[in-house]
Amino acid sequence: MPLPMSVRQSIGLVVYGLGAMLVVAPAFAQSVERSVYAGVVDRTGAVVTDLTVRDFVVRENGVTREVLRVSPATEPMQIAVLVDTSTEAEPGLADLRAGLREFVRAMGDRHQMALVGFGARPTILVDYTTDRAAFAAGADRLFTEPMSGSYLLDALVEVSEGLQRREGARRTIVVVTLQGPEFSPRYHQHVVDDLRNADVTLHAFVLGSPVDLLDQNARERRQALDVGASATGGRLDDLLAASALPAQMRALADELENQYEVVYARPQTLIPPETIEVSVRRADLRVHAARVLPEP
Repeated sequence: MPLPMSVRQSIGLVVYGLGAMLVVAPAFAQSVERSVYAGVVDRTGAVVTDLTVRDFVVRENGVTREVLRVSPATEPMQIAVLVDTSTEAEPGLADLRAGLREFVRAMGDRHQMALVGFGARPTILVDYTTDRAAFAAGADRLFTEPMSGSYLLDALVEVSEGLQRREGARRTIVVVTLQGPEFSPRYHQHVVDDLRNADVTLHAFVLGSPVDLLDQNARERRQALDVGASATGGRLDDLLAASALPAQMRALADELENQYEVVYARPQTLIPPETIEVSVRRADLRVHAARVLPEP
């Protein structure tokens, strides 16, 4: 028996609605590609260069994403090396120079590198250049400012703002500082926010025995380095002896030169993820990669 007209109309509306849902649904399932740069080292600190897509795991807000491609990172870097030129750094000056020479010797000539001192106030000693000889010459001319203190946090803020105006997605700050008082009256979270807003990776070497962190500025500096390195995918190394710096800076250069670009799929959403975690399936390896990515 034929169905009444009202029933046929209702069924038609339902079928039409389901068809519309089938057409619209795939749009919500579309994904976009995102990239993250990662350095991988073994337990000895040596870089690992033979990993593939199957080795990497990417999670956003704890949710696993599909890793699409993994390849050696080829985009040139913008690297600012911030070095302590305060009076406190005078005893370690020869090791500072040697560390800078090792770093620039191990880095390729395709990267833009600058040298900035932060004794008395942040000062550009060598502007951004691909000329490694010019950078090395600037390192050899490094000297400390008489009767000066460390203004590292000011330098981090100013250099981050400068890097944000420069082209290129791979921006890095390398800090070499001695333990001692800090004279920048800044809150550490503001410094970390500037690093993240500029999409900068922070690596830091702190030389000498730990100082009394009862000093407010010293605590803020330590937290800025600790939280900043962790959040941006960098490293924070405490070196009791300044003589260990050259080998450590060469190891950092090796890691930077052998980073991976990890491309993964992210579902399109209105709210970006708060955290990202890049890891590998081998428990004996350590990954340095950003934990928060800026939105394009």
